[in-house]
Amino acid sequence: MRIVFMGTGEIALPTLRWLLDHAGEEGGEVVAVYTQPDKPVGRKQILTPPAIKVLAQERGVPVFQPERLKGDTDALAAFTALRPDLAVVMAYGQILPRALIRTPSLACVNLHASLLPRHRGAAPIQAAIRDGDAETGITLMHVVPRLDAGDMILKKVIPIRPDDTGGLLHDRLAELGPPTLAAGLKLFREGTATAEAQQESLVTHTGKLGREDGAIDWSRGAAEIERLIRAYDPWPGTATGVYLGDERKTLKIHPYARVLPGSGAVPGTVLASRDTLVVQCGDGALELTGDLQLEGRKRLSVGEFLRGSAIPVGTILGTGEIAL
Repeated sequence: MRIVFMGTGEIALPTLRWLLDHAGEEGGEVVAVYTQPDKPVGRKQILTPPAIKVLAQERGVPVFQPERLKGDTDALAAFTALRPDLAVVMAYGQILPRALIRTPSLACVNLHASLLPRHRGAAPIQAAIRDGDAETGITLMHVVPRLDAGDMILKKVIPIRPDDTGGLLHDRLAELGPPTLAAGLKLFREGTATAEAQQESLVTHTGKLGREDGAIDWSRGAAEIERLIRAYDPWPGTATGVYLGDERKTLKIHPYARVLPGSGAVPGTVLASRDTLVVQCGDGALELTGDLQLEGRKRLSVGEFLRGSAIPVGTILGTGEIAL
């Protein structure tokens, strides 16, 4: 079985590593790895390869980095020349053209970090926490030209923990990739793979996140905001506006927070501000127990922050735009 792996995001690293270590045991061989082009990173904009590329090159596997697959006849010809039996996609970052999907003799499959049909799209991990899901997982599915719409082959499920952040859940799902793919390869090897169509009435979509998504709306319920703070850590983060004296600043809020009964004050009103910061929400209140970070300053525990930058009780957070 000739296997081509296609991935870019770090969530795909454990799966590629497992595949490189065990493909032979599964009756396969990784003949190529596809990933996105190297990109400039950091203040000095140093051209940096994806970690997927680094791993593949360390193992002596040919790497392809086409800027765009759709409409690129040379890229499609190069893929076809590999004579793949199976293409395995995980967090690749491009919609695959129909001609490429049809090239592998067995299948073109994707490992998606949600329990489809829930949370199709670019940010399923954050969406699962934000929306209060009890569980999530990895779905192995057939690739089709529509985003995350293919028939489902199998799923692996894990619970979402009360202290899960977007980063922590990302890492747990990354480790779920290898056993999910192993189970799928076994089905293909034995010729017993079946697939189930997604129920369109259950589909939800989650788009690519930007910094603006992390602006806290204190008129939302405290439980919803608490989940948002966890879901968007480390990216895109959550923040609110705050007046310190006559100057308005952006205050970044890091996990964690605790839901408390509210007082009936205007949403965004600071209810306590000594060793802890309690903020009124649309329903209930939220005690911020994690770190706080003023724009341009270092990250501090809430106690350290308040000792150096007092936020008086009665201050209303979040009025106007914030610099994210």
